Amino acid sequence: MATPEQRRQSLTDVRRALVLDAAREVFQQHGLAGANVREIARRAGYTPGAIYSYFDSKEAIYGALLGESLERLNAAVDCAAPDGAQGPAAELRARSRAWFAFFTRNPRDLDLGFYLVQGLAERGLTPALNQSLNQRLHDALAPGELALIALGLDADAARFEATALFAQGVGLLLLRHTGRIKLFGQDADALFNHYLDRLIARLSRE
Repeated sequence: MATPEQRRQSLTDVRRALVLDAAREVFQQHGLAGANVREIARRAGYTPGAIYSYFDSKEAIYGALLGESLERLNAAVDCAAPDGAQGPAAELRARSRAWFAFFTRNPRDLDLGFYLVQGLAERGLTPALNQSLNQRLHDALAPGELALIALGLDADAARFEATALFAQGVGLLLLRHTGRIKLFGQDADALFNHYLDRLIARLSRE
C-alpha cells in the first residue's frame, strides 16, 4: 500500500506531466519567444501560479521537455545491439541507427532538440542548462565515437567522423520530416545506411 508521501509524489508527477504535454503543444505552435506560462497553464487546466510551483520559468519548462526527450534518446541508444555480427563496425551501425530511428519515430523530439520550433533559438536557455542538455545529446552519440576509435581512429578523427555522420543523419531527418525527400524520390533510411556502409568501408581500407 502506498504511503501518503508516495501518493503525493504520484500526484505531483501526473500534474507535472500534464504541464509538459500542454507546453509541448504551445512551443510547437508559438516557439519559446511567443509562448507564455499563462497559455501553458490554460491548456493544462491550471492557474499560472500552480505552474510556478513546478517550474520557475517557461525556459525551465522547455529544458524539462528537452531533457526528458534526451533521456529517452539515450535509453534507445543504450538498448541498441548489433544484429548477429560483432565488432566495432556492427556496434557503429547499431548505435547510429538507434538515434536515427529514434528521431524518425519522434519528429517532435527532433524539433525540440534542434531548436526548430517557430524560430526557437539556443539563446532562450541559460548557459548551464544548455550545457547539460548538450552533454546528454553527446552521451547518445558517444558509443558511435567509441566504435570509430575501435576501428582505428584517434579521438580527434573519431569526433570528426561522428560529427559528419550526425550531420548527415540530421539532414536526412529534416528532409523526411518536411516531406522534401519526395522531391528526390529517395528513402531516408536507405541513404543513411548507404552513408554508414561507405564510412565503414573507407575506414576498413585505411
